[in-house]
Amino acid sequence: MGKQPKNAISPSRADDYPEWYQQVIKASDMAERSPVRGCMVIKPWGYTLWENIVAQMDRMFKSTGVKNAYFPLFIPVSFLEKEAEHVEGFAKECAVVTHHRLEQTAEGKLAPGGALTEPLVVRPTSETIIGDSFSKWVSSYRDLPLLINQWANVVRWEMRTRIFLRTSEFLWQEGHTAHATDTEAIERTQMMLDVYTRMVQDYLAMPVIQGRKTAAERFPGAVDTLCIEAMMQDRKALQAGTSHFLGQNFAKASDIRFQTENETESYAWTTSWGTSTRMIGGLIMTHGDDDGIIMPPRVAPAHVVLLPIYRSPEDRQTVMEYVNGLASALRDIRYADKDVVVEIDDRQIGGARGWDWIKKGIPVRVEIGPRDIAQDCVFVGRRDKSHRDKTAMQREAFIGQLTTILDEIQTNLFERACEFRDANTREVDDRKVFYDWFTPQNAEKPEIHGGFAMSHWCGDPACEAKIKEDLNVTIRCIPLEATKEKGACICCGKPSDTRVVFAKAY
Repeated sequence: MGKQPKNAISPSRADDYPEWYQQVIKASDMAERSPVRGCMVIKPWGYTLWENIVAQMDRMFKSTGVKNAYFPLFIPVSFLEKEAEHVEGFAKECAVVTHHRLEQTAEGKLAPGGALTEPLVVRPTSETIIGDSFSKWVSSYRDLPLLINQWANVVRWEMRTRIFLRTSEFLWQEGHTAHATDTEAIERTQMMLDVYTRMVQDYLAMPVIQGRKTAAERFPGAVDTLCIEAMMQDRKALQAGTSHFLGQNFAKASDIRFQTENETESYAWTTSWGTSTRMIGGLIMTHGDDDGIIMPPRVAPAHVVLLPIYRSPEDRQTVMEYVNGLASALRDIRYADKDVVVEIDDRQIGGARGWDWIKKGIPVRVEIGPRDIAQDCVFVGRRDKSHRDKTAMQREAFIGQLTTILDEIQTNLFERACEFRDANTREVDDRKVFYDWFTPQNAEKPEIHGGFAMSHWCGDPACEAKIKEDLNVTIRCIPLEATKEKGACICCGKPSDTRVVFAKAY
């Protein structure tokens, strides 16, 4: 065999970031394109990652009193029409079912038959159909708060798709709550944003900024939208989760009314909040390198791969007995609320085997051969370090230190991401500097530009729209922890008292 390439992924991030992203997904065997336009097939390695994310978030949701339910995939068009701003916001992305069967034509082809009396939309989000159920479940203040979540798929007919980041169908959760007071609903909106923040930072190792969306970026029909924004390695922003205070808008549209303690009638105050498989795309773009993805241990599909090395049948028996015994000991260890997951790769395919697991991003690789066994030691490689950096460890020391190693990898990934974000975030007060910051310096690499610009904005939607038109840069959020300071709007120069986060975004 010839020498392995210096890096496993081609092109590199620096050469072609969008293509690098696609090649990482392919090399890690996480997902592939579907025959259905804009959809994806999530393969076992990618789906196990999603299952781990789901399991942790589900525990977090339930710890706040939320219960799971399920609602129909199909939504009558008339339901969406009840909330004008909502339907306008999603109309261009809706997939619509108009017939309920197929009929064979005279030419032997299949054609739609049996027109529906009312078209059905394949859910782009479920506020309206869940609101219909809530209107039946709520009649008194004693029925509140109502705290519901569903794990489901949704369809938004995207024109330009990219696996995990933007697909026509994707997996997600959507939470919906109803409350007796606006104060309760606002508190729940912030509470669920905090849950997302803990999930993304503590488990996916992605640092985020909590913020509020401007009116132009707000969820259609919402009174207020809170979000978390992360920086990817091409310095674009990724919205990793949103939580919406809907006021009484959807309650009025769906007729969610209740009798108050004072025996008056009131509309409920509602919220909705969601995040999706887009988080996997964010994980790839935050932690991936030119050798593939790097899995944060707390959500990794597996923690350790054991790579037995032998040449003869006699060696194989000795090595496999040792490997199976080590695997059993490791599987008895608890890490991040579950048993350590161990893979054994017995394929004898030389260096390609190790590269396969590097590209998959498994946190720890362990090579074991006859000479290692003779010394009761193992050869350990960590995915957060160079593939050339391997360490010999005594078997019992490795077993005893595994959780520490995994925690170190988790911490290293988060700290690296923080350093990268901080290095590419700057306060910008000069308009020319701002425009230069977001203008690619290399026409052949339009993805590479500034980062996060913390700049003043006067609050005028016209200034927001002007910057978006000129640079394709949006206000990602108004940071919740922003301190008031006097300044001049980066667009028009009018007075401003707050810096906002400007960035290009996915």
